[in-house]
Amino acid sequence: MKKIVVIGTAHIHAKKFLQTLKQRKDLKVIALWDHDFNRRERDANILETTAISNYNEILGNKELDAVIICSETNLHEKIIMDVTAAKKHLFVEKPIGFGREDAKKMMHAIEESGVLFQTGYFMRSSAVNRKLKELISNKAFGKISRIQMNNCHDGIRRNIFSGYEWTTDLRQSGVGAFGDLGTHVLDLLLWFFQDLKAVLATFESPLKTFEGCEETGVALLKFHSGIIATISAGWVDVAQPFVSIVSGTEGHAYTTKDEIYFKSIRNNNFDGQQPLTDLPDELPHAFDLFLDSISNNSKKNLISVREAAYNCSVIESMYKSNRLNEWVDVEEPPVRIPPKESSEDVPTP
Repeated sequence: MKKIVVIGTAHIHAKKFLQTLKQRKDLKVIALWDHDFNRRERDANILETTAISNYNEILGNKELDAVIICSETNLHEKIIMDVTAAKKHLFVEKPIGFGREDAKKMMHAIEESGVLFQTGYFMRSSAVNRKLKELISNKAFGKISRIQMNNCHDGIRRNIFSGYEWTTDLRQSGVGAFGDLGTHVLDLLLWFFQDLKAVLATFESPLKTFEGCEETGVALLKFHSGIIATISAGWVDVAQPFVSIVSGTEGHAYTTKDEIYFKSIRNNNFDGQQPLTDLPDELPHAFDLFLDSISNNSKKNLISVREAAYNCSVIESMYKSNRLNEWVDVEEPPVRIPPKESSEDVPTP
């Protein structure tokens, strides 16, 4: 049975992750740490495990296999440096860092340690998004001209940040609504295409709920191939009828959460009126993929730390664009990005 330590449970997704861990029969959480005493005691009780006041005391445990990091983003760098020094596999909830410099530092530490890594970009697991990637890879759209990506909800109205106020404090989170939700669909775009050139972004706070924290935003992305894409993300949307649109010279698709509609001028069987039915299998959530990989010692379907770090760099460029009110060129993606479907085995620590 694999042994796990949870370091930090501040993230809004941590509650769900704790329930997942509690249900797994192939894993055992041997300790839980959080800098907040009440949160530490509460969540350790949920997992029926030991609450610890210093996580470094257990990182040296030779029986420890992996660490789950769901702390505030500003704590990631120190925690990751400590975990990689101990050579433990790690799941880090998104985003991995604030921007290019800290993310790159963590990326190098993780790669040099040789451990397995995963982050929380769960939208890749969707059967709809996997089908969309398949269509793009097969050039079903001809020459793609434009893409729209949306990831919005009405979290402010539903008061979902009660107890998670740090998420709205950019000193701790690094981003507001746009970065929080936009990073997910940016991950999809960078999964589809690796030739991003420049970004332009603008943010607003229509409700002005949290000081210094944007509530909605839109970014325009230019790719070297000529593709133009937009990302919309926010916490103030009462509906989101579609997630994405891909338009090309020979095809058009739009997706909802569960369906994809595709029209092709080359094949009359695809008229865009009915959802496609030949979808690939839905994959487990990104967190479950990591837990499965711990048991299987495999990197299959995991997101590389280089992809996670590059996402942070691009998001940082978008926030810079919003401040300067101008286009910002982005760095090229890291050279080595492992294949998405790699089944390469990884060593057990």
